Amino acid sequence: MEDFVRFENVSRRYGNVLAVDGVSLSVRKGEFFSLLGPSGCGKTTLLRMLAGFEQPDTGRVLLGGRDITGVPPHRRKVNTIFQSYALFPHLTVRQNIAFGLKVAGRPRAEIDAEVKRMLALIQLEEHAEKRPDQISGGQKQRVAIARALVNRPDVLLLDEPLAALDLKLRQRMLIELDRIHDEVGITFVYVTHDQGEAMSLSDRIAVMSRGRLEQLGTPAEIYEAPRSSFVAAFIGDTNFFEGKVAGVLDGGAYCRVAIDGLGDVRAYSDKAVREGDPIFLSVRPEKLRIGRERPEPSADANVVPARVEDVIYLGSQTKYRVAAGEYRLAVFRQHNRFLLDERPITWNEDVFVSWHADDGYMLERYEESDESLMDLPPEGSGG
Repeated sequence: MEDFVRFENVSRRYGNVLAVDGVSLSVRKGEFFSLLGPSGCGKTTLLRMLAGFEQPDTGRVLLGGRDITGVPPHRRKVNTIFQSYALFPHLTVRQNIAFGLKVAGRPRAEIDAEVKRMLALIQLEEHAEKRPDQISGGQKQRVAIARALVNRPDVLLLDEPLAALDLKLRQRMLIELDRIHDEVGITFVYVTHDQGEAMSLSDRIAVMSRGRLEQLGTPAEIYEAPRSSFVAAFIGDTNFFEGKVAGVLDGGAYCRVAIDGLGDVRAYSDKAVREGDPIFLSVRPEKLRIGRERPEPSADANVVPARVEDVIYLGSQTKYRVAAGEYRLAVFRQHNRFLLDERPITWNEDVFVSWHADDGYMLERYEESDESLMDLPPEGSGG
């Protein structure tokens, strides 16, 4: 799949604030691409540079191989959908969708045909003559999408489009957006701070922090193989372990990591390491297993004793917080069988926590402050 949108070393400063700091990335033709990160990370500024509403201080923006850095917004084949919908309140659904085509002076027959096509795409044919105040928030969002798509842009930009919707409506709109993208087949660039939205919709995700690109990859790559503590903590929950390489195993495929208070653990090594190197491991809570009995010995299994400090039952899963040496670990146990015949693990029990060596991922960068991003229960919250 060919690169269609390219940012080449773009930067943008507002006074003393460096909003975008030397970002380079490419978006492929026809893909659903998300810019993900917390407020102030630079994702919306990057989107606005692609739309033409902002100009980079350095670098350039290319669309279809053409440098569009200095091209005004109305001369780019790019349309933007905002969180506020920006529908004309006095016009009907049909008239809102047709507005851009009328301004462009398209023939009446073409306008009617294109509007009919868009009404079918967003499944609002029966609401065509209603005004925006007569339809729901989700329907308004679909009208905004249709209005942006009706003049056949090369790229559709979506800036936090679902933020104003309630949870259930947001979930329905995720399905609708995915369907619409599949049907029209053009490039979507989607800005969001919501990890769930990005993970469920995207072909690829660019995770941003403090104006910089932290990592770019598929949802699975971002989740399973985070490069930094920021990505590991921002995309779901994780457990961090700090240690030193105590030995290189199996020709470098694995290493033994000495962790203070826990002893040695075995870890998969996708990077060249040497004995004595500092190591930070990320292990997702659902990769950990918890039980009263010590698991059978295995060359690839890591086992540590722990004590349960908190239990949160959520129906489909139980979240545990356990103390293992100086570490406070999160363990998520998925319920895949009938539980009422079991004696559940509860507070203050001594347990064993285990994980496979392949399930710990070595981070390239670690900052302790990133641990505050995780949605873990506070210490001492059990009862």
